[in-house]
Amino acid sequence: MSDRGYRRPRPLSPLREHLRDTFWFAPTMGFVCVFALWLVASEVDDEIVRFLQREEAYDELGSLISFVQDAKTIVTTISSAMMTFIGVVFSISLVAVQMASGQLTPRVVRIFVRSRISKLTMTVFLATFLFSLLVLTSYESEADPRRVVSVPLLQSLLTLVLVGLSLLLFVVYVSATLRLMQVGPVVDRIARDSFRVLGRMPRGPGGAEGLGPETGRVVYQGRAGVLRDVNTARLVRAARRQDVVLRLIPRIGDFVVPGTPVLAVHGGDAPSRRLRYAVSVGVERTLHQDLSFGLRQLVDIALRALSTSVNDPTTAVQCLDRIVQFLAAVVDLPLGTVHHRDRSGRVRLVQEGPAWDDLVDLAFEEIRWCVAGSPQVSRRLLAGLDDLLLLAPEERKQPLVRHRELLVQTVERTVPVAADREFALLPDRQGIG
Repeated sequence: MSDRGYRRPRPLSPLREHLRDTFWFAPTMGFVCVFALWLVASEVDDEIVRFLQREEAYDELGSLISFVQDAKTIVTTISSAMMTFIGVVFSISLVAVQMASGQLTPRVVRIFVRSRISKLTMTVFLATFLFSLLVLTSYESEADPRRVVSVPLLQSLLTLVLVGLSLLLFVVYVSATLRLMQVGPVVDRIARDSFRVLGRMPRGPGGAEGLGPETGRVVYQGRAGVLRDVNTARLVRAARRQDVVLRLIPRIGDFVVPGTPVLAVHGGDAPSRRLRYAVSVGVERTLHQDLSFGLRQLVDIALRALSTSVNDPTTAVQCLDRIVQFLAAVVDLPLGTVHHRDRSGRVRLVQEGPAWDDLVDLAFEEIRWCVAGSPQVSRRLLAGLDDLLLLAPEERKQPLVRHRELLVQTVERTVPVAADREFALLPDRQGIG
């Protein structure tokens, strides 16, 4: 049994990835930071006033008061207009996201939710609004330099800086949102996310042989949903303390319900610690540990493009480009069962992953059913299969050969004219260039 390509499980929990799937965390942290910034700026402004009063520089302090009173008008305008600006910008954005999800797949909404520029823009916009409100509380009606307590000079300047940053981010944000409505950038983003998952996932072939008899099971007790990821480091530690081997029964992406077994125990009693928080269940799949979810999204976009209501084979070809790219990257990598080891090298957690056959079937089965009447897609699909057959080792060619033969049979069965069949079965990496 080989463990080539094995990577030790990450010591951290998947909390970071879960927070990236939310839209509230970044603005909340922005509120905390901007409040701290206001406190620091307010203290600096008060210290400037006290310094000038100690030095009896009342003329200079009077000039600052005049400047700040002029800046107050600008800050007031910013405060009243910022929320309207935020509402208009994000209303337009939601319309763009709705159009993209309708044209491509509803799964592209997660790209918007996880987008760093979207969260940064929202955070800066709201932070500018909150900061301007806080600055308005620092203005005084007192104009006598000898009696004034606070002159929000630095606070006013920081408000102007935040407004300038907001305008800059607005331009970048609009550009990023427009790219979300284009097929090429969306499928490229899905492919890059899939490669990031591939790069951080432990890999290693092998089955569950040698684990010994099953001695117990851990039942899932949370809410029903999709198994998004598992905290492998926590499970390995629990198995090491109990001196057992744990086997994850469902695969990442499976739907689990309360009362179903989620972990099988081999070699001893089940760990006494509650392992509920070692598995994460949500309402939909994520790309954190789900190797096949990227392919699922690309296939969904291709299927929608090939539907009679959309009829956009060029989009399907673009998806096939990325599908072939991903399969070419994993064609010689160990796939299937993963064995997670502890520090001493002993297997403590066995996790089922998608095998090569599973990925190939996911990539081509449904698309192959829809290629009838679309020579552009059939030609690109044949070219992709031929390229993968050149790259695949001998033991992995069989599913590719099967899909190629079934594709040829489908075209021969559905296209009655011989010349059209010959044209549709000519491999072309551009479909119809």
